[in-house]
Amino acid sequence: MTDKNHTAQAAAAISAYALIIGFTDNYVRVIASEIGLWQFHLTRSLMVAGLLLASVPLFRLDLRPRNFRAVAARSVVHGVAMLCYFGSLGFLPVPQVAAGLFTAPIFVLLITRFVYGERIGLVRILAVAVGFAGILLVLGPEAARIGPAAAIPVLGGALYALGNIATQRWCPGEGAVTLTAGFFAMLGLLGGGGLLLLALFPMAGEGPLTFILRGPALPSGTVLFWVFAQALGSLVAVSLMVRGYQLTDATRAAVFEYVVLPAAALWGFLLWDEVPGLREWAGMGLIWLAGLAIVARGR
Repeated sequence: MTDKNHTAQAAAAISAYALIIGFTDNYVRVIASEIGLWQFHLTRSLMVAGLLLASVPLFRLDLRPRNFRAVAARSVVHGVAMLCYFGSLGFLPVPQVAAGLFTAPIFVLLITRFVYGERIGLVRILAVAVGFAGILLVLGPEAARIGPAAAIPVLGGALYALGNIATQRWCPGEGAVTLTAGFFAMLGLLGGGGLLLLALFPMAGEGPLTFILRGPALPSGTVLFWVFAQALGSLVAVSLMVRGYQLTDATRAAVFEYVVLPAAALWGFLLWDEVPGLREWAGMGLIWLAGLAIVARGR
């Protein structure tokens, strides 16, 4: 059972997830210079599988799910959500795609209230609204542009929200490592399927579409190193994220994921000298305010 008094621990776990993901995702630009989206997912998942298999005897891990169907269903939902997100990068600006995915906390609130009938307090509603306002400030004016294609990243946000709710609702008693393994296994299957299709039916693309439509390629040692860094970092980070959703209500945990953008901005400054402007700092302040409100209310 979820203990709502663990909200602060959930905040710490998801904040650590955000810091790790913010670092590793800053190097996707290096990976995308040589291999495509599908090869990236397949290669990373194979590396994660190797890391998990090596960890089983060392840490006495049990990867077997208690409810295979529930874990598989959650993995499919989360996997397709990630494909919606990354696939949208081929024809939409990054800020608009990110804004679509970060509608997830709003969908968590709506699904929890109207599908599961759980009562949602005013503090959580306001925190989601303040956090999302902060996201829009960080992303800038482009995030407010609405077009038909914007439905795909928003669909990704809805599926991501459903997958996060499924962590508690569908998979009670499942270990964080088991759910993480299922997630990466599904991404590996989807990546392998996409790579096979592109090998059989090659397609050409320009600009962002190059990353989406690139078939099998031979990566350099540098790219393989950063894919491995992605695999190791993602394995630890996603496990922390899953644990965060196990420690508190999904409507609370979802707000903490807003920390990903400030974390990415911090690493962007440290790694690439990308300095946020006043608007971005204001947005990050709202994001932290939303998280602090949820932690205080959780106590």
